[in-house]
Amino acid sequence: MSVSLPIKRSSRVRTLRMFGMGLSFSLMLASALTIIAILLLVLGIIIKNGAPGLSWGFLTQPPTNGFESGGIFPAIFGTVALVLIMTIAVMPVGVITAIYLHEYTRSSSLVARLVRLSVNNLAGVPSVVFGLFGVGFFIQFLGTGIDQAFYGGALTFGQPALVWAALTLALLTLPVVIVTTEEALRTVPQELRDASLALGATRVQTLVKIVLPQAIPGMLTGAILAISRGAGEVAPIMLTGAAYYLPYLPSKLNDQFMELGYHIYILATQSPDVEKTLPILYSTVLVLLLLTFLLNLSAVALRSITRAQMR
Repeated sequence: MSVSLPIKRSSRVRTLRMFGMGLSFSLMLASALTIIAILLLVLGIIIKNGAPGLSWGFLTQPPTNGFESGGIFPAIFGTVALVLIMTIAVMPVGVITAIYLHEYTRSSSLVARLVRLSVNNLAGVPSVVFGLFGVGFFIQFLGTGIDQAFYGGALTFGQPALVWAALTLALLTLPVVIVTTEEALRTVPQELRDASLALGATRVQTLVKIVLPQAIPGMLTGAILAISRGAGEVAPIMLTGAAYYLPYLPSKLNDQFMELGYHIYILATQSPDVEKTLPILYSTVLVLLLLTFLLNLSAVALRSITRAQMR
C-alpha cells in the first residue's frame, strides 16, 4: 500500500504535466495560425482590390485630377530616396555605438548604463514626437543656422526637406540598429578575440579583421529592420519634408518630396472623392508593400552572400 501511493501520484503528476504541455502547444499553434490567417486575409484584400489598378503608367506617371487619376512615380522615387539616405545615416552611427558599448566598455560602467538607458527610452518615444523634434532641431535650429552661415539668411535648408526627414527617421530607427548590432557582436566567440590578441594583433586589428566580418550578417539584419520601420512611417516625415503633391522629383537634399505612406494618408483623408480614389488607394498600398519587400529582399540577399563568403 505504501509503495502504490507514490506510483499513483507520480503517474498523476506525469499525466497533468503532459496535459499542460499539450494545452500550451495547442494554444501556441492556434495563436500562430490565427496570425497567419489574419495576414493572409489582409494581403488577400489588398491584392484583390489593388492588383487591377497596377499598370506601367500607374508606376511611371505623377497623380493628376485631384489624385483621382495618374500614377505614383514621384511617391515611389521619394520613398526609395528617403530610405536610402536614412540607411546611410543610421548604419554608421548605430554600428559605432554598438561597437563602443560591447567592445570598449564594461557592462557595469556608468557610461554604458546611461547609453543603454537612452537607447531604451528612445525606442519607446512615439513617432510623432520624433517629427516634432525634427522640426525643432533639424529645420528650425540646424537648417536655419546653415542658411544664416552660408546662404545669407535665404531660405534654403531652414524648411522641410528630404535630408531632414531622412535624419529624423534615422533617429527613429537608431535603437533597432544598435540593439541588433550589439546582439550580432555577442555571437562572435570570445575565443576568437583572445586568439587574435595572443598572436600579436592589436585591438583595432582584431575588431576589423575578426569581429566585424563575423558580425556583418547580424548588422544587415538591423538594416533590414530599419528599412521596414522607416518605409512605413508617416508622422515624422509629414512634419519634416513630405509634400501633399509635387509635379517634379527631388533633385537636391533640401527639396521636398512625395512618399508612399503619406500619399496613402492623403488619398484616404484628403481626396475630394474618397470612394473614387479607393482603387488607387489599394494599388498604392500594394506598391508600398512590394517596394518594402524588395528593399528587404535586397538586404537579405546581401546578407546571404556575405554569409556564403564567410563560409
